[in-house]
Amino acid sequence: MLQNNKFAALYARVSTDAQREEGYSIDAQKEMLEAYCKAKGIKNIKFYVDGGFSGANMQRPALSSLIDDARAGKISAVLVYKLDRLSRSQKDTLFLIEDVFNPNGVDFISLNENMDTSTPIGRAMLGIMSAFAQLERETIKERTRMGMKERVKSGLWPGGGKLPFGYDYDKESGKLIPNDDAIVVQKAYDLLLHGYAPNKIAEVLGLKYEKQAAEILRRKTNIGCIVYNGVEYKGQHEAIIDEATFNVAQHILAARSRNRAGESSHLLAGLVFCGKCGARMRYAKWGNKGWKLYCYSQQRSKLYLVHDPDCDNEKVWADEVEDAVIKDIFTLSLADSGIKSETFDEMSFLLKQRTVLQQKIRRLYELYAKDGDEMLLDMLNEQKKQLKDTEIKISSLQENAKKREEELSTKEYIKDIKDAWKYMQNREKQTVLRRLIDKIIITNGDVDIFYRFS
Repeated sequence: MLQNNKFAALYARVSTDAQREEGYSIDAQKEMLEAYCKAKGIKNIKFYVDGGFSGANMQRPALSSLIDDARAGKISAVLVYKLDRLSRSQKDTLFLIEDVFNPNGVDFISLNENMDTSTPIGRAMLGIMSAFAQLERETIKERTRMGMKERVKSGLWPGGGKLPFGYDYDKESGKLIPNDDAIVVQKAYDLLLHGYAPNKIAEVLGLKYEKQAAEILRRKTNIGCIVYNGVEYKGQHEAIIDEATFNVAQHILAARSRNRAGESSHLLAGLVFCGKCGARMRYAKWGNKGWKLYCYSQQRSKLYLVHDPDCDNEKVWADEVEDAVIKDIFTLSLADSGIKSETFDEMSFLLKQRTVLQQKIRRLYELYAKDGDEMLLDMLNEQKKQLKDTEIKISSLQENAKKREEELSTKEYIKDIKDAWKYMQNREKQTVLRRLIDKIIITNGDVDIFYRFS
């Protein structure tokens, strides 16, 4: 098994809670792996250990080091106690075997499943065992999700995630317990009812920003409820405020939101961003001459919107930008995006080719499982490569067709509104622009428009 100066890599892993699982400790895994190597006469070994890392992904330091050494040609074989120690994801397991180990001449051995990819039967078993590892992970995930839902239905906090401001979590009872910040929550509602806006509430109470104050005021946890996946449940925890106060607060917030929306009569409000620092740009009255757009980083009233206090992006006349944007939109219906319109025959041919290749690959797998002929393996890899190329072409055609359909639909939409534009209300025009435009970036007077359909 060992060649030249290569060594056998012994990989062990436990997740954050796996220490409680009998036989899964790091020491237990290392002991069994080392015993196997002694029995096989393998002396040149190296341990790779990931303690406290989940097998659901490959973001593990020891595994990353192992992959680097395998690709560097240092490793002859990788040994694990059990397949799920390497990964609980079928996709990741097959990636490691087929894209890392096999191309670099690295055998893979799992003691628990008696799997050895240096043999034909071991390679055949790999796909089956990795599928079961994936199934086990998904089963555990589903049970956990169901358990969390049952906890919430009984009025307990589901656990995990960010705790609501003003509460601590008591692990023993599973309940939320009001903490010292509960007084801050109560003051936030009191200030709102006395006419303070969320940004002022945040300033008075020392909160990070206006958004945090608004989130606190809208959170139903404060009245003894738990919202889980959009469904509201009666919680067992103590409410910080009464339901009547909460309802009044929601009416005030809703009214403020409607007023704020009504105030913004500017055509491009919310769509314009600074090309230098990335902050939003706002409309500002410029004497009797009109309105200008300038970067929020150059204003200090809302510090959470400041990206760069030293931003020197030029201020631009808003009406000039608006005219440029509208002109660009109405020329879209005449422009050719260059997106190719493929024929039906081309897609039909590729779909038939995919079916033929899939049938060939299944047949080659059957033949290879019977006698393990290396020539069959070469043919199998070639067919898999052709299938991958065909899948890429099909995906490209489908994506192109989707873009073409969106483009044609958008052009028809623009044609429909072009004649009606001068008769539309400002709010209607804003709705049209938000449907078409993702964002507008302005850099020292240069305007770049990013459309949603491009």
